[in-house]
Amino acid sequence: MARILLTGGAGFIGSHTAVALQGRGHDVVLLDNFSNASRSVPARLKEITGVDYPVHDVDIRDMDAMQRVFAAEPYDAVIHFAALKAVGESEENPLHYFDVNVAGTLKLLTAMRHAGVGRIVFSSSATVYGAPEHCPIAESAPLHATNIYGRTKLIMEDMISDLVRTGMLSSAFLLRYFNPVGAHPSGLIGEDPRGVPANLMPYLCQVAARQRDHLTIFGDDYPTPDGTGVRDYLHVMDLAEAHCAAVEKALGTEGTHAVNLGTGTGYSVLELVHAFENATGINIPYQIGPRRPGDAPTCYANPALARTMFGWSAKRTLLDMCRDSWHWQSMSAKIRQQA
Repeated sequence: MARILLTGGAGFIGSHTAVALQGRGHDVVLLDNFSNASRSVPARLKEITGVDYPVHDVDIRDMDAMQRVFAAEPYDAVIHFAALKAVGESEENPLHYFDVNVAGTLKLLTAMRHAGVGRIVFSSSATVYGAPEHCPIAESAPLHATNIYGRTKLIMEDMISDLVRTGMLSSAFLLRYFNPVGAHPSGLIGEDPRGVPANLMPYLCQVAARQRDHLTIFGDDYPTPDGTGVRDYLHVMDLAEAHCAAVEKALGTEGTHAVNLGTGTGYSVLELVHAFENATGINIPYQIGPRRPGDAPTCYANPALARTMFGWSAKRTLLDMCRDSWHWQSMSAKIRQQA
């Protein structure tokens, strides 16, 4: 059993990882400033697991608070989720993204250094590859972020890698996600964006719930089988299990390791819409809009390294992703009505 600090632990991926880690016997502590997460998440986690997770209500940019967190108890490793993550917003407000993502990570790494915590698993992104020249994308593909969000992830990766290279960290896993979707099968936790969703699945769920009139599909003239963009959708519980495997590997491994997390299969936007309709029985009205600048026609992972490095591969299907997403949408609506 290891004691692991999850920054951004009440968020979408952090909360699911907390459940998965607890299921494997680890001692999990959450740190979150709840800027993009509900304060009800820890209670929901307790309902799922029976565990009352310790929670630090802290912004990672608050150096004094971060040092108090690390001084309070020892940690074997950190899984770092805390970051802003909307591509469009990052282009509109780049300084905010550099402040939260880059400066925040610097504060976290400084606090870890002072406390002697030398192992980190970092929540990175496939956006570090930019518009890929070839698919499936391997970790050896050129790194070329085409937006501010992706650039912050690249900078954060470089900071962590340099600290490992200079001996200030012992080991780091840089986990490059493709497109996380889905929710915990209980329906008690899931993706809960504030405002207009920036990602496809929560928007799709809101259309299905009649909170929005229709889905806009950005472009149907790409060189793909049906003309819509192709992406590698990954169930969040598979992703959570990957973090468990990565942090357990990090506890006994030295060096920096960049690893793709995806299914290795690309699905188009229209395929996802039809899968959602099949899973839920709900018709999804959609319109075709213009392409968005910077969107790649096709983007999916070569996940072979994750299998070799720490024995992980995705197991859940596209239908599972759609069914669990809709269950979460339905359950969260009931929870809000009761609140």
